Amino acid sequence: MSGHGRPDLPVVIVGGLHADARRAAVARLLADVPGSVVLHHDLATAAAGTVVRTVRDATGVLSSGEAPLVNDCACCALREDLVPELERLARAGGTPLAVVELWDSVEPKAMAEVVTAGGFTVTGVITAVDPALVLPYLGNGDDLAERGLAAAATDQRTVADTFARQLEYAPVLALADSPEADDEDRELLAQLHPTARRVPIGHGDPAGSSPLARAARAGFDVEAAAQHPACALLPAEADAHGVATLVWHSRRPFHPERLYAALEDLTCAAARSRGRFWLADKADTLLHWDAAGGALCVESAGPWLASLPDAAWEMVPPVRRAAAALDWHPEHGDRCQHLVFTSPGLDRDGLERLLESCLLTDAEYAAGRAAWERLPSAFDTLLEV
Repeated sequence: MSGHGRPDLPVVIVGGLHADARRAAVARLLADVPGSVVLHHDLATAAAGTVVRTVRDATGVLSSGEAPLVNDCACCALREDLVPELERLARAGGTPLAVVELWDSVEPKAMAEVVTAGGFTVTGVITAVDPALVLPYLGNGDDLAERGLAAAATDQRTVADTFARQLEYAPVLALADSPEADDEDRELLAQLHPTARRVPIGHGDPAGSSPLARAARAGFDVEAAAQHPACALLPAEADAHGVATLVWHSRRPFHPERLYAALEDLTCAAARSRGRFWLADKADTLLHWDAAGGALCVESAGPWLASLPDAAWEMVPPVRRAAAALDWHPEHGDRCQHLVFTSPGLDRDGLERLLESCLLTDAEYAAGRAAWERLPSAFDTLLEV
């Protein structure tokens, strides 16, 4: 029993924009874990003001209903409706696994946090992937709204950045058997998320010990998955089957104007790039770089630890302090450029030259911090300062 006076109900979250692969993964779990139940909120009808919920098992639909929109937001309706449905299932008892199948563009991070906050244990987060579609989706800069995939009227996400986050958050990738996929596709997937367990959806095992069924109950740490950009686990250097990952480090700050002028070329240089960086005129601010589909999102992720007074360090999570200590520089502390670019056909040399050209020159660097702070603030509009 849980602390809520109801039987424990393990919950696995299965998501992904590759709908056919996602449905196949869910069907496999239903077949492999007898008695398991799937909850799904269909956001396709959100424009009409409702979200349709279905609960089904391997034999078919057990119940269906509508959840009203909350604040014109389909995702908000899902949040409000999901935990009560899980509680109802838990009270009824007899369900060995609840599978929460997310609608196309819903991201697993938010839902894993909702389920955990509701007092349930998330035993797995799985993103279902068709390897042949990884590059087309990563390269798709269309707004979700243009594709009928927006989760709210205000949803400004793109296909590419949504797919990238779905892919990278999940510790398990359920792979569809895709005849069109080649070695380059599989290598791209491996380099984008090298720590993920890649499990074929494949053929079932009614005894419940198929690789996918085991992965669904292997355990998941919601807190560890919500890492600050300063400690995010980024891919390592790699080069195979026509796909390369460049990991670029520098201790020297970027010149704001030169970096800003190069943003388009840097963003389009790779299918996916991410990391953290610092600008000479904003030396205390850790900036987060997140690019996919030819679009870049730059956000402030708060202060570098080096800019904080000693007393404030106690407020910082131990994992962040440990990450900073591992890479501490006597002059700059944890400030650094750490950008990772992954793509088929990556021009490593050209990309490195472009990045180096955006750093402060020797003379600019020697002028010191007071001079850096007087440099034009080219990023203010982008950061909406």
